[in-house]
Amino acid sequence: MGFVFTKLFFALLAVGFVPLSISWGRPGLRWATVAYDIVLLLVALIDWRTSRLPRSVRIERQISRFYIGAETAVSVFVANDSPRAVTLKIKDEYPPEMRLGGLREARMRVEAQSSAALIYQLMPLRRGRFEFGTIAVRYLSRFGLVWCEMRVGKPTMVKVYPNMRRAREAELQALGARSMLAAYRRTPMRGEGREFESLRDYVPGDELRHIAWTATARRARLTTRQYQIERDQTIIIALDAGRLMTTRIEGETKFDASIHAALALMSAATRAGDMVGLVVFGRQIKRYIPPSRGREHREAVLEALHQIEPEMIEPSYTRAFEYIAANCKRRALVVLLTDVVDEEGSRELLAALKLLRPRHLPIVACIGDRDLQAAVQHAPTKIKDLFMQSVTEEIMHNRAAALRLVEHEGGLALDVTTVGLAPALLETYIRVKERGRL
Repeated sequence: MGFVFTKLFFALLAVGFVPLSISWGRPGLRWATVAYDIVLLLVALIDWRTSRLPRSVRIERQISRFYIGAETAVSVFVANDSPRAVTLKIKDEYPPEMRLGGLREARMRVEAQSSAALIYQLMPLRRGRFEFGTIAVRYLSRFGLVWCEMRVGKPTMVKVYPNMRRAREAELQALGARSMLAAYRRTPMRGEGREFESLRDYVPGDELRHIAWTATARRARLTTRQYQIERDQTIIIALDAGRLMTTRIEGETKFDASIHAALALMSAATRAGDMVGLVVFGRQIKRYIPPSRGREHREAVLEALHQIEPEMIEPSYTRAFEYIAANCKRRALVVLLTDVVDEEGSRELLAALKLLRPRHLPIVACIGDRDLQAAVQHAPTKIKDLFMQSVTEEIMHNRAAALRLVEHEGGLALDVTTVGLAPALLETYIRVKERGRL
């Protein structure tokens, strides 16, 4: 434990220089000044050695859960249960990878039998685990000559999770009222589902195949069956954590954009009564969360995703789809979030899709780069621009060809940007439900 002299000490030290300035020809006065300074220094040292922060003063950090891109309040709470007031300077050691909002240090006087708090904001810029250090504390000594230094607490590890609020906002923006209706389990979402809901009178425009001829004969008027969107279906979200998903667009990797789109889809599917599972894969399976729903399931998904990062390796679609086929016997909507730019990757993807068909219905969402679209909008003016446009057009052609083959294999294909990923996924999910394709 160290100390730092206070302003009071330096003021008293300056007072000793006053007689020193008039001590010319007066050696006794000089010696008296030296003795004064020595005594002042000794008193300060004794003050430091004898001053202790009362044990009844508690200093602790209080932290909420961190979500990427969201400001979170961090509080350093001071409770003084001692019979006298204490004056403190507090400085918190936060993870340098996070963006600081406000001041992380403060001076405070905490009266007896009262409390105070230092509150500041932190914004995590990426997922993962981060460490808070100890809390640096300086408390004023009994005589006020020094600030006594100490450290409180232990280093604390915190987790930064994907932003569930961002996912929920994407769901609301994409689905609007349909998302709200899905929250009410007893409210039927009528469409081209396969689950019988009720009978009603025929109206022009109804599908002829839905006419209930037995009920029509019994009631002597045309009667049609009414269906509702089926619940308790299974959705499997497969997240590619390979090389192409490391690409950053506007400061965010494609993998992070995929995570939040997957959470938005999970939220919508859960509200619609479906069960959602998660597979994260590279060359090997990184994480698997079996299909389920509920708060505990959502927490398990967030826990699984908080520290996974994409790697500079090619993903194995075959291993991923073999794993899904082996662990999900029930028919499911398999949503693959990936990116494909070359023929080799396209061939493996198309070959692997056969492992899912016909039991499962696959959706392949290919996450493109908006810069590719911008690069071919204008006529090239330089040889370099011409070369770049040629490469860009080849990539776009390969992606489009691969997605057409996905549809030829009986799946669904999306070519979207990171911005349009979540809305496109949610709209496609609703269409699949309404048309009863599961």
